[in-house]
Amino acid sequence: MATMKVWISDEPGYENLKIEERPIPSPGPGQVLLKMKAGSINYRDTIVVKNQYGAPTNRPIVPLSDGCGEVVEIGAGVTRVKVGDRVAPLFFQDWMSGPRKGEYVLTALGGGVDGCLAEYMCLNERGVSKVPAHLTDLEVATLPCAALTAWNTLNCTGRLKAGDLVVVQGTGGVSMFALQFARMAGARVVATSSSDDKLQRAKQLGATHLINYKTTPKWGSEVMKLTNGGGADIVVEVGGAGTMVESLKAVRIGGFIGVIGVLSGGMGEVPTASIMGKSAHIQGISVGNRDWFEDMCRAIETAQMQPVIGATFGFDQAKDAFAAMTSQTVIGKIVIDYSH
Repeated sequence: MATMKVWISDEPGYENLKIEERPIPSPGPGQVLLKMKAGSINYRDTIVVKNQYGAPTNRPIVPLSDGCGEVVEIGAGVTRVKVGDRVAPLFFQDWMSGPRKGEYVLTALGGGVDGCLAEYMCLNERGVSKVPAHLTDLEVATLPCAALTAWNTLNCTGRLKAGDLVVVQGTGGVSMFALQFARMAGARVVATSSSDDKLQRAKQLGATHLINYKTTPKWGSEVMKLTNGGGADIVVEVGGAGTMVESLKAVRIGGFIGVIGVLSGGMGEVPTASIMGKSAHIQGISVGNRDWFEDMCRAIETAQMQPVIGATFGFDQAKDAFAAMTSQTVIGKIVIDYSH
């Protein structure tokens, strides 16, 4: 029986990840077998392997929600894809359209079910989508979680319009995608970072205003100055408890804050008066559905947009890739090339 390599997380910590051999699965009715070409790491993956993820996680688990694969075999009745198609697995395997339901979390790759850090994957055909032809395998692998989260925040939930002002925090994967999508839509972007070098990269991608939050810790007030007191239409909030106060200062009256991450902490005081004073719309964002993913892919292809990749590792270097993610020093996405 032919076998494949998979990385598994059984004990907490990325340093305890290990490779094991498993049989290559065969697709049943309605299923497709993918030969995986690449994967990418999100902050969520690091807390899954630390066993600190709030959602249900099976153990042992194959990590990673994000990947790119080629369809190499299909089961009976498959119509969405054919052998030879290049696809991305969807973050939520059962969320096809409409609002999110609680049970979808049980089908989240790399948490509820085994993820993409494997040489082959067998999935239901509805849980994969075709991807933009101009992107490399590594670039495709960045799309399912970070890109769709940014797309949902701006276009599906935030209702982005041309001319809007968007604030992105830092230069990680979601923030860089949000910057690029905002510019694609004709919006202006304020980028914040603790590094002037990283801010210059954001400027190259189209950021119209740059704020170093180490030298300007009250960056919310700085956003208000830049907008003559008007404030930002949308704030892409990836920091969490440590940045929410400044996000509320930065957002305009009636503006939108999309809460995505907890990089600076998951618990803090609730600034109720600021929320009321700004009449702010605040919503947690949890990736997105298949319809939105396919809309996003069409937009990426039309604009010939290319994701920002900051570091690349080989399949056998998965632990090093997790270490790089934990360091929070990489601009854009960290990807894993399965051919190396």
